[in-house]
Amino acid sequence: MTQTLGRGPAERTPVMADVARLAGVSVQTVSRVVNGQGNLRPETRERVLLAVRQLGYRPNSAARALVTRRSATIGVIGSRGGYWGPTTVHRTIQAAGREAGYYVSSANLPSLTRDGLVDAIDHLRDQSVEAIVLIGGTDDALDVARAQEDLGTPVLVVEGDPAKTRWTVGVDQVAGAELGTRHLLDLGHTEILHLAGPPSWTESRSRLAGWQNAMHAAGLRPAPAIEGDWSARSGYEVGVGIARRDDVTAVFCANDQMALGLLRALSEAGRSVPGDVSVVGFDDIPEAAYLIPPLTTVRQDFTAVGQRAIEIIRAALAGAPCPERLIAPELVVRDSSAPVPPAMSQP
Repeated sequence: MTQTLGRGPAERTPVMADVARLAGVSVQTVSRVVNGQGNLRPETRERVLLAVRQLGYRPNSAARALVTRRSATIGVIGSRGGYWGPTTVHRTIQAAGREAGYYVSSANLPSLTRDGLVDAIDHLRDQSVEAIVLIGGTDDALDVARAQEDLGTPVLVVEGDPAKTRWTVGVDQVAGAELGTRHLLDLGHTEILHLAGPPSWTESRSRLAGWQNAMHAAGLRPAPAIEGDWSARSGYEVGVGIARRDDVTAVFCANDQMALGLLRALSEAGRSVPGDVSVVGFDDIPEAAYLIPPLTTVRQDFTAVGQRAIEIIRAALAGAPCPERLIAPELVVRDSSAPVPPAMSQP
């Protein structure tokens, strides 16, 4: 008599041998699929995964860790700020991690303080994670990650500073800022103001450096940047002051949220975008194409960042060479940028 598994309270829990029997493969092959090991034909892997789903098989992670000395678990630490980039990277790491055969355990903090990060890392270590991804390149995050380098568990910082931590991944922020600034320079703008992010963030400092690089390369001396805090509110508050200035024809914003607030402040002051002031953002959030006017911005491929993070983690655990850590940005030109108004281009 054929036994049906996993359909009633009296029936036994399916085991690896049941999956192997249904898939028509060996137990060793099932083990390799469950443990995320390579060198398997795609059709074989898919057949095993189908059998796993049909039977409702759940690996015994504790037993597997004892045998393989691997928990197949990655920890991810993020903040509850809700910004598009970090949230997207977090989702992608979860998906890419599962696809690579890892479980993902997340810790979401109210803010990325030093004490909070240390506590979160200790909590994840107690779960025997093999590696940790820290989303948020603040100075505190970099210091904490660097302090963990000799403790056996790789800690990768998303958008960290390669000069300050061994494991990091992200978009080339300096190159992105240069793209956005050169776009405005090519349109004839010379008075390009920079609305910067908080100086404690690596991304903010890198975008500031890219803006300065492009301005200096054009033979221009940039005015001091104005600091925001990544929020649309700070962009609006800074924008109220910018709207009163006649000497600024363009603003390069360190992220799209601040650009959004700036657009409102300029509109309320009767300043036309891009007729009076051109605006360029950074990130390419989903709403950027639907602002009034649609926002020219520097696109970050956050999905690629999350996927590359998993690639680097796997290389770190295998002792293999580290894949390329920086991903190229892309300029997306929309209607918020235009040539400098003729009247303002006169010497």
